Amino acid sequence: MILNVTYAEYKGEYKVFLTFNNGESVVTDIEETIMNDNRRIFLPLRDVEYFKSFKIRLNTITWDNQADFAPEFLLELGKKQESINKKCA
Repeated sequence: MILNVTYAEYKGEYKVFLTFNNGESVVTDIEETIMNDNRRIFLPLRDVEYFKSFKIRLNTITWDNQADFAPEFLLELGKKQESINKKCA
Protein backbone atom coordinates (compact mmCIF):
# COMPACT_ATOMS: atom_id res chain seq x y z
CA MET A 1 0.00 0.00 0.00
CA ILE A 2 1.27 3.46 -0.87
CA LEU A 3 1.02 5.68 2.20
CA ASN A 4 -0.99 8.88 1.74
CA VAL A 5 -1.79 11.82 4.00
CA THR A 6 -5.58 12.10 3.95
CA TYR A 7 -6.03 14.91 6.48
CA ALA A 8 -3.72 17.60 7.89
CA GLU A 9 -4.43 20.25 10.52
CA TYR A 10 -2.05 22.90 11.85
CA LYS A 11 -1.56 22.53 15.62
CA GLY A 12 0.74 25.42 16.51
CA GLU A 13 4.42 26.20 16.09
CA TYR A 14 5.67 23.52 13.65
CA LYS A 15 3.21 20.80 14.62
CA VAL A 16 0.74 19.17 12.27
CA PHE A 17 -1.93 16.61 13.09
CA LEU A 18 -1.88 14.07 10.26
CA THR A 19 -4.17 11.21 9.31
CA PHE A 20 -3.00 8.58 6.84
CA ASN A 21 -4.83 6.17 4.55
CA ASN A 22 -3.68 3.23 6.70
CA GLY A 23 -5.86 4.52 9.56
CA GLU A 24 -3.03 5.93 11.68
CA SER A 25 -2.96 9.49 13.03
CA VAL A 26 -0.11 11.40 14.68
CA VAL A 27 0.92 14.89 15.66
CA THR A 28 4.28 15.48 14.01
CA ASP A 29 6.59 18.31 15.07
CA ILE A 30 8.70 19.22 12.05
CA GLU A 31 10.62 22.09 13.69
CA GLU A 32 13.92 20.27 14.28
CA THR A 33 13.95 18.96 10.71
CA ILE A 34 13.28 22.38 9.22
CA MET A 35 15.75 24.24 11.43
CA ASN A 36 18.57 21.73 10.94
CA ASP A 37 18.23 21.28 7.18
CA ASN A 38 19.96 24.12 5.35
CA ARG A 39 18.70 23.24 1.89
CA ARG A 40 17.20 26.38 0.36
CA ILE A 41 13.82 24.78 -0.27
CA PHE A 42 13.19 24.42 3.47
CA LEU A 43 14.29 27.94 4.49
CA PRO A 44 10.87 29.58 3.88
CA LEU A 45 9.25 26.99 6.18
CA ARG A 46 11.12 28.51 9.13
CA ASP A 47 8.58 31.36 8.99
CA VAL A 48 5.62 29.98 10.95
CA GLU A 49 3.13 31.98 8.86
CA TYR A 50 4.49 30.34 5.71
CA PHE A 51 4.68 26.94 7.42
CA LYS A 52 0.95 27.13 8.20
CA SER A 53 0.13 27.50 4.51
CA PHE A 54 0.66 23.80 3.66
CA LYS A 55 -1.84 21.90 1.53
CA ILE A 56 -2.35 18.24 0.79
CA ARG A 57 -1.19 17.53 -2.75
CA LEU A 58 -0.73 14.11 -4.25
CA ASN A 59 0.05 12.02 -1.16
CA THR A 60 1.56 14.43 1.38
CA ILE A 61 1.65 17.99 2.70
CA THR A 62 3.35 20.51 0.44
CA TRP A 63 4.00 24.23 0.27
CA ASP A 64 3.81 26.68 -2.64
CA ASN A 65 7.61 26.57 -3.07
CA GLN A 66 7.30 22.79 -3.80
CA ALA A 67 8.79 21.74 -0.43
CA ASP A 68 7.35 18.52 0.95
CA PHE A 69 8.10 15.57 3.20
CA ALA A 70 7.50 11.92 2.41
CA PRO A 71 4.42 10.64 4.22
CA GLU A 72 6.47 7.72 5.55
CA PHE A 73 8.90 10.20 7.13
CA LEU A 74 6.06 12.21 8.69
CA LEU A 75 4.40 9.12 10.16
CA GLU A 76 7.60 7.63 11.55
CA LEU A 77 8.74 10.97 13.01
CA GLY A 78 5.36 11.46 14.67
CA LYS A 79 5.40 7.94 16.12
CA LYS A 80 8.95 8.41 17.43
CA GLN A 81 8.02 11.73 19.05
CA GLU A 82 4.89 10.16 20.56
CA SER A 83 6.99 7.35 22.04
CA ILE A 84 9.51 9.77 23.52
CA ASN A 85 6.72 11.90 25.01
CA LYS A 86 5.12 8.83 26.65
CA LYS A 87 8.46 7.83 28.21
CA CYS A 88 8.96 11.34 29.60
CA ALA A 89 5.44 11.55 31.07
